[in-house]
Amino acid sequence: MLLYSLFKQLTSPQKKTQNIAVERENNYFRDSSFKAKLVGKILDTASLKVRLTVGIAGVAALGMGGLAVWTSMRMQHILVSTNKENMKYIATRFPQDVKIYSEMIPLEEGAKRAIASLSTTDKLIWIKDAEGNITAKSQTLNTPEIGDTLLAVQNVPLIPQVQDLHGSYWLMCATPLQVNGINLGQLYLAHNITRDQVMFLNLMRSLAAATIIAIATMTAIIAFYIDRSMQPLKKISQLTATISADKLDQARISLEQAPSEVKELAETVDGMLIRLSDSWGHQRELLSNVSHELRTPLTIISGYIQSILRRSDNLSEMQTEALKTAASEADRTVQLLQDLLDLARLDSDRMQFQLEPIILNDLLHEVVGMAKQYSARIITLDLKPDIIAIKADSHRLKQVLLNLIDNAVKYSEPATPITLKLNRENDRAIIQLCDRGVGIPLQQQGRIFERFFRVDESRNRAGGTGLGLSIVKTLVEGMAGNITVRSQLNEGSTFTLSFPAQ
Repeated sequence: MLLYSLFKQLTSPQKKTQNIAVERENNYFRDSSFKAKLVGKILDTASLKVRLTVGIAGVAALGMGGLAVWTSMRMQHILVSTNKENMKYIATRFPQDVKIYSEMIPLEEGAKRAIASLSTTDKLIWIKDAEGNITAKSQTLNTPEIGDTLLAVQNVPLIPQVQDLHGSYWLMCATPLQVNGINLGQLYLAHNITRDQVMFLNLMRSLAAATIIAIATMTAIIAFYIDRSMQPLKKISQLTATISADKLDQARISLEQAPSEVKELAETVDGMLIRLSDSWGHQRELLSNVSHELRTPLTIISGYIQSILRRSDNLSEMQTEALKTAASEADRTVQLLQDLLDLARLDSDRMQFQLEPIILNDLLHEVVGMAKQYSARIITLDLKPDIIAIKADSHRLKQVLLNLIDNAVKYSEPATPITLKLNRENDRAIIQLCDRGVGIPLQQQGRIFERFFRVDESRNRAGGTGLGLSIVKTLVEGMAGNITVRSQLNEGSTFTLSFPAQ
């Protein structure tokens, strides 16, 4: 167990393999949460892209919004100021005109004449005496629609101000009126600026809409620019996400057009990968050396134990049982070391595949014959009459099939048969190994090809190193094939090998 723990620490587990059954189970959850994940990614407040976009767009929006408000205020000021100056001119000239007219006609008639000369359809004038009675007014004020609205306004300010009167905009003010030292009451001035005000409000609406569109466009441009600027970081993330332990020596990050800070980060990551590659190489070398050095003495020990057992006439039953246990553990440890050596060769690309055309029909007959030599199990062949050939390493393919058969023997009842099937689907040769064993739990089917992973010990009749299926998968993929598993508890498992057919 100590040796097993040592090699388990030295050997890094491969990436989890997803199979068809687990993938189907997770499809529903992935589809139902895709939109939520997408929205969450876009609105992720912890994202640097979101923070930069919101920050820059917020400052820009504040600046453009402030400019729009200042522009509207200035335009309103210019619009009102022009009309205020005109009203001040009328308020200053009116007493002079009344004085001139009063030299020829009575003062009241002179005020009426002055109102008539200075009034237009948009500029209206009226006078109220000290009691609040209207003594003179513009002719237009006789129209009920206009007169009732303007004459009813109370508390008209001394400084001209805009009044919204039932949808019409009037600039109104009031000033004391004295002519020749006589107080004639209050002079009221009203200028209709509805047309100008409506134009101003429409312009403001257009300006507000343009500002919003400009802010939205600018935000999109900023987001696009930030996204483009962060592409080197995304590239680093994508490259590092695809790096595996067996390709550390080949993994390098190359960024030609990137900011100097990002290039510095890429160089740092490259340096880290080089150190990891060296460390992983030393670890694999240590694993290979330790496995090789331990295999020979353990093989010798196993041989001596077997020799003693063959001459066990003078041994007690307890001694014989102890030696059998020691021999079994020695053989198991030797097999573990052999598996570790195979994995070390595969990891370091030192295992060569002798690929050659192979007729699978003949090879499966040979494999079944070999399997029956060490197992009394019923192994049946289900072959199509067609000849199916592939290009593979016959020795390694036999190793794969024998390993799978041995695995089926361990995890199924002695009375149940094991079936080996061969057929062709399109341009693929399909080999299936079926048993009627205990099956594999669904949640564990995605991990059975990991190194040192073993199914629940309560279902494991024969133990094992947990390396067999990992080696099988690596060998199959090394011959351009792939392997999957489909299993149900208490009904059995089916391992499917697929290779390009010749």
